[in-house]
Amino acid sequence: MENKYNLKSPAVKRLMKEAAELRDPTEHYHAQPLEDNLFEWHFSVRGPPDSDFDGGVYHGRIVLPPEYPMKPPSIILLTPNGRFEVGKKICLSISGHHPETWQPSWSIRTALIAIIGFMPTKGEGAIGSLDYTPEERKALAKKSQDFCCETCDCSMRSALLPVTPNSDLSAEDRKAKELAQQINFKAESSLSTQVTTSGGSSSLTQGDTSTPTEQEAAERPQTEQVEASPGPGAEGSQTTATNSRVREPLSPRQRRAQQHGPPEPRAGREPAASRAPLQAQNQSHAGSAVLILVLTLALAVLIFRRIYSANEYKFNYDL
Repeated sequence: MENKYNLKSPAVKRLMKEAAELRDPTEHYHAQPLEDNLFEWHFSVRGPPDSDFDGGVYHGRIVLPPEYPMKPPSIILLTPNGRFEVGKKICLSISGHHPETWQPSWSIRTALIAIIGFMPTKGEGAIGSLDYTPEERKALAKKSQDFCCETCDCSMRSALLPVTPNSDLSAEDRKAKELAQQINFKAESSLSTQVTTSGGSSSLTQGDTSTPTEQEAAERPQTEQVEASPGPGAEGSQTTATNSRVREPLSPRQRRAQQHGPPEPRAGREPAASRAPLQAQNQSHAGSAVLILVLTLALAVLIFRRIYSANEYKFNYDL
């Protein structure tokens, strides 16, 4: 297998190191890559004691991306257990469903201990989760001992070391368990509830399950009906809408007026509320024009008097 992969790849280095660390099975878990694929592992975990899964041994697959450990693996259970769906990627914050919560410091050992810790928890509608009754889970735990994987030829009866009274977690297992305790179970239903209720920004209220598209389709016939039968006072609004939709070509004078000043009022019917501001603007422009004209005349008078005084002084000087 070493000749098949690039030994300089960070993912290959990490997976080979973890494969060496997990080579020997323990009383609680065991995982190894397939002989022909370093990025697909098969694992076996023992059901947590004092739970509905006590006495069961469960088998599954771990599919790792080429970017591992920067991206999380996908976890798939192969043994019926009543907690996770068989043959479907399960939704955990340590799995590929939530790459935003994955940490590169986590490992396959951490994922195995996390699976054991999450088995007694409630599914709460998460992807790949099940909520079987305790009786069904206990029955599946007994049947799990007879499971044998067709891909790796692993039998659950001999996959793990037998549990003894002296069985205890090693230092590495304790460290991995501490990391697994930091992982929060991600339920899709709780996430959707938070998105729907956060800030009161939800557009769907309780008791109204129609989508926005359906609501628009339901409102569209009412809008068309109102537009088709206008009331007595709707003539002005219809004329305004028609004028706004149909634009007549502007003359050169109107285009210059739009470039150098406010647009001139268009011919046709306009509401009184829109005509009043236009009249006020026209009056202000007229006042400004008169003021400019007066100032121009005054300046011309001053210039004329200046020229006249200069000529009179020159005439007196010549005399």
